[in-house]
Amino acid sequence: MTTLTSAPRTTPVTAPPARFRDLLAAEWIKTRSLRSTPWTIALTLLFVIGSTAVATLADKAPPSGPADFRPYDAYPPAGYWTLILVASSMGALTVVSEYTTGLIRTTTVAVPARGSIVLAKAAVTAALWTAVGTTASTGSFLISQAILNGHHADLPITHPGVLRALVASALLAPVCALVGLGLGVLLRHTAGTMVTSIFTLVMLPPMFSDSSRWSADIKHALVSAAWNRLIQTWGPEPGSLGYTATVSGSWLVYTLWPLITVALAVLVVRRRDV
Repeated sequence: MTTLTSAPRTTPVTAPPARFRDLLAAEWIKTRSLRSTPWTIALTLLFVIGSTAVATLADKAPPSGPADFRPYDAYPPAGYWTLILVASSMGALTVVSEYTTGLIRTTTVAVPARGSIVLAKAAVTAALWTAVGTTASTGSFLISQAILNGHHADLPITHPGVLRALVASALLAPVCALVGLGLGVLLRHTAGTMVTSIFTLVMLPPMFSDSSRWSADIKHALVSAAWNRLIQTWGPEPGSLGYTATVSGSWLVYTLWPLITVALAVLVVRRRDV
């Protein structure tokens, strides 16, 4: 007599949830695997530091004796506007490229915690561009002082205002990269994100002046204007009719822009479809 036996029940095996450090590793692999990333960073650093050398050589240094720190020799606007553009664009492409190719769907299927994905992207982006910004800022300062040393006009890093300018210039890159990333999550469109980033970070500040209070308040709340104030070593001139931003207020701008844009990105990505 034959008896039928039922197949043993098996418990489905589920993969453990991804840890945040796993997300960090995955995002770093994505960033590192792009061939354009190291070339873009290298060319940007070359241009920024090279523009510093050109600006310092073009400025007539005093024949002898130390000079006051001249921030637009060490940190010329042309070089650092380029850094703003590249950092914000690369930060935006970190997420926009995934929306364009559809890779974001694969990522969210593997890791349903969308907010954690955005935070991991933000952490890797901040770390990478902090390293880039630090290299650019330190290199700019060293090359400018090496040139000024020939005129006996170089200054140590302990000179008043020098360290603040160096730190502010180093942090400019990660701040702009995180703003670009946040806008990329919010807009999810390559052209729209690039235009919005460039307009907000570069084109908008010159539209406002320091002559009236409301205009100065708007200008001082923008990232590039905050950077301009932080690299200055002098305060408002006596009898000046313009409104000057404060150092503490400029540091606050540096803090709030990336925090707000990334926080909005985390909030929005949780509430809408990919």
